[in-house]
Amino acid sequence: MNVKLNDNVLVITGKYAGKQGNVIATSPKKGTVVVEGVNLHKKSKKARKANEVSQIVEMPAPIDASNVMVVCAACGKAIRVKHSIVEGKKVRVCGKCGAVLDKGYVSKAAAKAAKKEEPKKRVRKRAKKEETAETESGVTE
Repeated sequence: MNVKLNDNVLVITGKYAGKQGNVIATSPKKGTVVVEGVNLHKKSKKARKANEVSQIVEMPAPIDASNVMVVCAACGKAIRVKHSIVEGKKVRVCGKCGAVLDKGYVSKAAAKAAKKEEPKKRVRKRAKKEETAETESGVTE
């Protein structure tokens, strides 16, 4: 199953075809996922205490994982997930644009790249010494 928690997915078949939402829960053994705002079922909730009120609650029910496709964050399209090895680690990759889909891996790799790209700041030491020399000699207005 190529769908993980917090993935943005597009429903491709059924009553909710064309809707997008985040994955709330997955069940790999059953091959189902629960998507936010999709496949809503009404359930009666009985008051268990004296101060509670009975109500009808809408809850998302699971749908088959084959009925959803992962949406790539980089290109914004519904894609088939590919697997690739990047820096010795197996990651999920977009089938169209090649962007990495695993969010934890993306943040670590981006942080390393940002650190390498930043040039060292040059400090002008002479300017600082001249300012401190004037304040020490008592030349203040």
